[in-house]
Amino acid sequence: MYLNKAILIGNLTRDPELKAIASGNKVCTFSIATNRTYKDASGTRQEKTDYHNIVVWGKTAENVATYMKKGSQILVEGRMETRSWDDAATNTKKYRTEIIADTVQFGAKNTGGGTYTPSTSAPVASKKEEEIDTIEYPEEQINAEDIPF
Repeated sequence: MYLNKAILIGNLTRDPELKAIASGNKVCTFSIATNRTYKDASGTRQEKTDYHNIVVWGKTAENVATYMKKGSQILVEGRMETRSWDDAATNTKKYRTEIIADTVQFGAKNTGGGTYTPSTSAPVASKKEEEIDTIEYPEEQINAEDIPF
């Protein structure tokens, strides 16, 4: 069995670029930055940033180009793919590794008034217009021996 799956959460490093190919399909390209922090051998805290090239097709491409901009937070799920081509100017073979996105979720954005709501691939109704389900937890402690499995 083989698996080629990438899941990234990061911020756009530039505005998305939307193009239409000869068949009329829409394609959107952008890149995101992901950060990680770690301690090196001496115990000093370090931060490393990685940059990822993303390609999105179809209606999702149009939504990304419409609603996202540089600095926006985004979650991308897809597969990694490396393509190659011959560069005539330098007479060398070039390679580019990209994430071909299957699913995109927009991150939180400021909707005004100092509150944050998650954004989706379409405009979100305000909290006043929709009821939000919440989980109510019991106030007493749960005994592990009472769990039937």
